[in-house]
Amino acid sequence: MNQLFTSSMVVVIGAVMSVPPIALAQSFPPVVTQKVQAAQKQVKTIGMEEYRKVVENPGDALIVDVREPHEYAAGHVPGAINIPRGLLEFQVWKHVGFPANIEMGRTVYLQCQSGNRASLAAQSLAELGFTHSTAVVMGLEDWQKAGHPFVK
Repeated sequence: MNQLFTSSMVVVIGAVMSVPPIALAQSFPPVVTQKVQAAQKQVKTIGMEEYRKVVENPGDALIVDVREPHEYAAGHVPGAINIPRGLLEFQVWKHVGFPANIEMGRTVYLQCQSGNRASLAAQSLAELGFTHSTAVVMGLEDWQKAGHPFVK
């Protein structure tokens, strides 16, 4: 092998090894992460412990799992209804009193696998005029590992 090729390979391998594993597994460009981070700055977010309290005592809150139907069917948080993120703007209305008495101030918690889709969904609801939407930013796997309620 020529020395330039070998030196180049060492540099490439060194660069790859220094990148955190999550970055290697990421299947979307950084602009998506930037979009999610921007959404999280605009909406209210909560973590696992606050969400656990909501799930245990939801009161009048609407808990929406914005994952795809097959993800929801594989297991979900008790009390959560499934409205995929791509259909949220069209399907949320029947859960907030449309057409007779729309409750734009109803408390809505949006949850997904990691918090990314939930953050974008909360931003969408805010843009529609919902005043109390909250994104749950946590790993659903971490929720399960912690022994929190989960329906399969």
